[in-house]
Amino acid sequence: MALDEVLIALEMLGTFAFAVSGGLLAAKKGFDLVGSLLLASLAGLGGGVIRDVVLNQGVPTAFAQPVYLAPVVLALLAVFLRAIKEDRLRRTLLVFDAGGLSLFCVMGTYIAHTAGLNPVAAVLLGVTTAVGGGTMRDVVANEVPQIFNPDGVYTAPAFLGAAASAVALELGWFTGLTAVLVAGVVFTIRLLALKFGWRIPLAVLHRARGSN
Repeated sequence: MALDEVLIALEMLGTFAFAVSGGLLAAKKGFDLVGSLLLASLAGLGGGVIRDVVLNQGVPTAFAQPVYLAPVVLALLAVFLRAIKEDRLRRTLLVFDAGGLSLFCVMGTYIAHTAGLNPVAAVLLGVTTAVGGGTMRDVVANEVPQIFNPDGVYTAPAFLGAAASAVALELGWFTGLTAVLVAGVVFTIRLLALKFGWRIPLAVLHRARGSN
C-alpha cells in the first residue's frame, strides 16, 4: 500500500477514534443527537481544523472534503446503537481518546513537515493536532481537559510521537510502517500511564497536589 493511502487510512481511523470519544462523552452527559454530533465533530475534526488554519492552507480539509465526516457519523451511530458503549470504569472513552491522540500526533507532524515547517515547528503543530480536538470536546462538555488532568500522562506521549515522526522525516525514514509503529508506541504509553497512574511532576517543586 502506498504511503499516501496508509496516511489517509490512519487519519480516518484517528478521526473515528476521537469522534467515538466525543460521542461517549455526549452520552454520559445526556446530550441529544444534535449535541452528540457537535461534540463528536469537535473531537474528531477539531485538531485537523486547527492544524490547517495554522498552516494557512485555505479551507480546512475537514470542510473541503466531506468524506471526513463519514467516520464522525459512523462513530455517532456506533455509540447511538450501543455497538460501542462506555463501561463503568470510564475506560472505553479514554482508550478511543488514546487512539486518536496517537494517530493525530503522527499525522499532524507529517502534514506540517510536508508544508515546509522546520522540525521543531512540525513537532509543536503535531502535538497541537493531537490534543486540539480532545481539548475542544472537554471544554464544550464542561470537563477538565485531559491535557490538564494530572492522572496519567497525556501530552508527553504525543510529544514523543511527534518528535519521532519529525526525526524519521528529516532522515528520510518515514514510511507507512514507521507511522503505524510510532502511533502504536504512543498508544501503548498512554494506556500504560492510565493503568499505572503515571504522572508528570507538578509545576512547583514540593507543592502538594490539590493545594491552593
